[in-house]
Amino acid sequence: MAERYTSFEPGGRRWLWQRLTAAFLVVVLAFHFFLLHFLNHADEVTFALSQGRMENLTYFSLMILFLVTATFHGVNGVYNALVNQGLSGTRKTAVKAILGFASVVLIVQGVRTALAWAGGVPI
Repeated sequence: MAERYTSFEPGGRRWLWQRLTAAFLVVVLAFHFFLLHFLNHADEVTFALSQGRMENLTYFSLMILFLVTATFHGVNGVYNALVNQGLSGTRKTAVKAILGFASVVLIVQGVRTALAWAGGVPI
């Protein structure tokens, strides 16, 4: 029988972080969609405002925090789901390494995209 990873059980070592990141993502996305759909209806205007905001350090930092939070939440969720379905041994180690590498790639590409929007570096 495969081991049971306890991260999703109350008191697990990542249980609280999984819940906090979910709450953070829901609040930020709700705020984003409220602004997008109720305040700015034109795509061109929304993009121009977004590009202008990316030059603001606070907004830029919030976007990077959102990116890191979403990556952690998603990767931790996938890892827990796979382990709870019976993944163990060398496959578990391989999946952990692949997810770690994918996380780094996602974060680096997200930061590069954010910097390009802010006018810092080309993609």
